[in-house]
Amino acid sequence: MRFISLAVTTLSIMLTVSPALAKEKKGEKPMDPQAMMELWKKLAAPGEPHKLFAGLAGSWTTTTKEWMEPGKPPTESTGTAEMKMLLDGRFLYQEYNSQMMGQPFSGIGIDAYDNMTKKYVTAWMDSMGTGIFLMEGTASPDGKTITLKGSHPEPGGGRMTHRAVWKIVDNNNQTFDMYGAHHGGKETKMLEITYTRKQG
Repeated sequence: MRFISLAVTTLSIMLTVSPALAKEKKGEKPMDPQAMMELWKKLAAPGEPHKLFAGLAGSWTTTTKEWMEPGKPPTESTGTAEMKMLLDGRFLYQEYNSQMMGQPFSGIGIDAYDNMTKKYVTAWMDSMGTGIFLMEGTASPDGKTITLKGSHPEPGGGRMTHRAVWKIVDNNNQTFDMYGAHHGGKETKMLEITYTRKQG
C-alpha cells in the first residue's frame, strides 16, 4: 500500500511539475493533465518487443566461448539460464550459471524495451564484480537482432567499451556475442553464448 501511495504522490508531482518544465524549456503550452495521464498509461503498456521477450521465458542450456587473448583459441564451458517476465510482462529477468575462467560463475540480467526512449536497455550483475553493468541500444526492423553498447572503468584507469549483439533466432534458440576494446583500442570478440531451450 505504501508503494501505491508513493506512486500516486510521485505521479501527482510529475503532473504538476512536468508541464511547468516543458513550458520553461521549450516555450510551449503545458500538456493537459488528463492528456499526460493517458500518455503515461500508453507508454507503460507492454508492446511487441515485450511480447518477443515473453516468448523467451523458461529454462535454457548454454554453451559459452571466451576469448581471453586475440588470436588464441577460446575456452569453452556449458551452463544454464532461467528466464521469466517481471511486472506484468514489462521486463525479462535472467538467472545465469556457468563457468568463467575456470571458476563457478553466476549472473543476473534484466532486459527492457523503454517505450518512451524507444531503446533497449539491459542491466547485468554477476559474481565477478560488485557493480551493475548497463548497456543501451536498438534492434533490427523485426526486433530479433538487438545491438547494445556500454562501457565500464578498468582497474588501473581508463574505460573499456563493449558492443553486444543479441540474436533471438526463435523461441528455442538465441545467441549473445560480446565485443570489447581497451582504452579506445581495436575491438575484439570476447564472448559468445549460445542458448538452447531445454526440452521436456
